[in-house]
Amino acid sequence: MTTHERRVRSFHSRQGRLSPLNATTLENHRTKYLLEPHQAINLHDVFDQERVVLEIGCGFGEATVEMATAEPDVGIIALEVHTRGVARLLQNVDAVGLTNIRAANTDAVPFIRDCIAPLSLHGARIFFPDPWPKARHNKRRLIQPEFASLLASKLAPGAFLHCATDWQPYAEHMLEVLTASDFTNTTQNYLPRPDWRPLTRYEQAGLDKGHAVFDLLFTRHN
Repeated sequence: MTTHERRVRSFHSRQGRLSPLNATTLENHRTKYLLEPHQAINLHDVFDQERVVLEIGCGFGEATVEMATAEPDVGIIALEVHTRGVARLLQNVDAVGLTNIRAANTDAVPFIRDCIAPLSLHGARIFFPDPWPKARHNKRRLIQPEFASLLASKLAPGAFLHCATDWQPYAEHMLEVLTASDFTNTTQNYLPRPDWRPLTRYEQAGLDKGHAVFDLLFTRHN
């Protein structure tokens, strides 16, 4: 059994069947927008933009498209394990005509480990990852010391890491893990919600339940 097979997954496996439209979207746009999940990437070959940001867990990609539209001079690599989400993202990217988004239908950890060059990313965004609220499942949370170290190794000095969650215990966990890693907090604890961060469907679901939202903004040590 390989290390990857033994690793605790931070996501639910719930692929289901693809609709004909989603299957066609993936096939038609595979060459243009999709990155191979097990090949090293030269960011300068993929993007015209000098700055490239990694988005982990883009969902259906509405927020990704909004941020890419607002920052055409920034390239975005959007990772999503659920194929339907990637298909929906590509539909929106193609409809808007964006050229600064690429996507990968894959688990974040092996992609970051195997495909991203050290010190190459301008930043990373992790918005509303699965909080795994039950204590026995906390080990499945994406933000763990080992992951923080891996991600930091791919970020350029001074690059940002922006996380957001509506689950307070996970926010406290993120704060503890990232403060103890190769990152510097830009505030004493949490960042007021930035106006420019799009409202995601997961954030809205949390707000509908009366949850507070916590933003954390760190920079990689120089």
